[in-house]
Amino acid sequence: MFSPITKFAFALTFVSGLALVAVPSNASPINSTLIARSNTGDGTFYAPGMGACGITNSASDLIAAMAEATFDSYPGATGNPNNNPICNKKVQATYQGKSVTVTITDRCAGCAGEFDLDFSPAAFDQLADESVGRIHGMTWDYV
Repeated sequence: MFSPITKFAFALTFVSGLALVAVPSNASPINSTLIARSNTGDGTFYAPGMGACGITNSASDLIAAMAEATFDSYPGATGNPNNNPICNKKVQATYQGKSVTVTITDRCAGCAGEFDLDFSPAAFDQLADESVGRIHGMTWDYV
């Protein structure tokens, strides 16, 4: 059913949570942001409108703006943020046992940390009450 290599790779994945991938020796380096298992930063919220990805959203949409440092360094990013491959990527954010899956549709120029996210009010509400304003120690992963 499975070759010995498949069984071995599955066992490694199951035991350590890591996946092994063959990469050609001439492959371009991957941004460390993308390979991190979990990213930790602050979470805030904002009033969405037309975002850097060229997508118009409202306060009720489950979206987020990615920290400028991560948005701008995403592999394939160019001077035109509308064409950034991070646009429409989904991330799952978790804070104090609550989680929400959001779509990245904007760039957060005001985010101080590389792994900070700025959420729509509807998304932030699923993690904490808006009266908190800023949540510290929020984690997120690409999904």
